[in-house]
Amino acid sequence: MKILAIETSCDETAVALLEISGPAEKPDIRVLGNTLLSQAALHEKYGGVYPTLAKREHEKNLPILLEQTLKQANVDTECLQVDFIAVTAGPGLEPALWTGITFAEELGRRWRKPVVPVNHMEGHIYSVLYKTGSISKFEIRNSNLLTMPALALLVSGGHTELVLMREFGHYEIIGQTRDDAVGEAFDKVGRLLGLPYPGGPKISALAADSRFRIKDLGFKFPRPMLNSGNLDFSFSGLKTAVLYKIRRDNREDIEYKQDIARAFEDAAVEVLIEKTRTALENLGNEARTLIVAGGVAANTHLIHELNNLIRDFPGLALRLPEKLLATDNAVMIGIAAYENVSKRPELIEENGNIRARGNLTYL
Repeated sequence: MKILAIETSCDETAVALLEISGPAEKPDIRVLGNTLLSQAALHEKYGGVYPTLAKREHEKNLPILLEQTLKQANVDTECLQVDFIAVTAGPGLEPALWTGITFAEELGRRWRKPVVPVNHMEGHIYSVLYKTGSISKFEIRNSNLLTMPALALLVSGGHTELVLMREFGHYEIIGQTRDDAVGEAFDKVGRLLGLPYPGGPKISALAADSRFRIKDLGFKFPRPMLNSGNLDFSFSGLKTAVLYKIRRDNREDIEYKQDIARAFEDAAVEVLIEKTRTALENLGNEARTLIVAGGVAANTHLIHELNNLIRDFPGLALRLPEKLLATDNAVMIGIAAYENVSKRPELIEENGNIRARGNLTYL
């Protein structure tokens, strides 16, 4: 199948052209063209994503990125042949989602091609199928094998979820955050430390400097809901604990910021790891694959602890996305669309009006 994919759920505008074939659990994926434009610098002064600005930028950038993507693929608009167009329908910021949907539907009418809505979180799940190497090379890649049942830990700026997949296309949320997502908590702590948006990568860099400089911090932050008896998460209290300590200590030197960042990252990652461990133990030996995806999946400390975790579960395969696919992107949307259409070909025929759904779930 040849798929044009569009992603505008938040502050990344992305367009990709993919050719995918083969079985759902291990497809051959060829990226013919791929473009992405981040708006992070524009939203920095707001300390987060400003929806009206995101919408405007998507409207301006989508035609430009489409042209660049097709140029990479050595085709033009008039010669392009695709089986269908895939577009993110939710969850996300509704003004941003609508720009992608409107653009996709206009292309669908012009090219007389169906438009298939995609769940953004499914995109993150299936982002791990694309294996090894930079997507800028546009080469055919042999996919990671996804063996079911699988447990997915989805960690991003908007979501923290544990999702059980007993088979492709069937999802059960067995744990989720009750307040802030973990990526949101990283960004909020970044703001407390005076770091520019997005704060997550900068927190991780500071934490790494602290681990290199000193062995024992001498203090630690609480691990919210670590012993709650369920698989839900909460990160707002951890952020508040950081706030109170910063106010109490009244320090701004770089070593202090490094240590605060490390203590926060240690706490957040330990909660993610231990909740995932509990979920795997509850499943016995049933889970064959652990998927970890979303922006926080690129966190070096989390990756280190995940590799330690899977040593306790022989036969469990860990699947992480390529670094460029950890953030929001159109490649993952195209892959998710392929997975869904492979299992439900009738989706191509269900070409009704697509609605932007900011709180879209898997149901």
